[in-house]
Amino acid sequence: MAERVAAVRARIADAGGSGRVRLVAVTKGFGPEVVAAAVAAGVDDVGESYAQELVAKAAVVDPPRWHFVGRLQVNKVRALAATVALWQSVDRARLVDELARRAPGAQVLVQVDVSGEPSKGGCPPAEVPALVERAAEAGLEPRGLMAVGPLGPPEAARPGFRALVGLADRLGLAERSIGMSGDLEVAVQEGATMVRVGTALFGPRPPRPGASDMGH
Repeated sequence: MAERVAAVRARIADAGGSGRVRLVAVTKGFGPEVVAAAVAAGVDDVGESYAQELVAKAAVVDPPRWHFVGRLQVNKVRALAATVALWQSVDRARLVDELARRAPGAQVLVQVDVSGEPSKGGCPPAEVPALVERAAEAGLEPRGLMAVGPLGPPEAARPGFRALVGLADRLGLAERSIGMSGDLEVAVQEGATMVRVGTALFGPRPPRPGASDMGH
């Protein structure tokens, strides 16, 4: 694990992000022992995409910071409110309102739809400023923007990532969570401050039993 973490950090550095880009290890599909191994290898930020998995893992292992990075159902906020340090996938007003009620003052990223792929979620870019404003008025702390790149080669993600960074600049938001295992170099080159990496650290994700989950 230490070698894989070092390899990913080297990729970030080679792309120009040394000292600027935070590595978020995404452990969905893996057990708590993987979280513990990542933390032991120097990873402080762990991301989870499913509420049920995060709750189960948090009962066993306690990394410095949990990030929620998946599509989030409003009715799962209460179960996660005491654990999540950064909510990365806030994409609608109803979710903002529930977070304000269950996790006052929570740090959030607004997820932007840069791919046009409905399965990935995200707020349409034109609606992002209003959602950021609503989050701030509700007492949350909007820290930045997040996006999932489109399917395809890494270069296919560049226009969307560039647009997101420009939007974050215009809104005065510091954090830009873009890039995953396959396209992190493009994301770093375009101004990422966080990359969310799973496969490059942990290998192929094991199949999940069942098609539905309480957190997705």
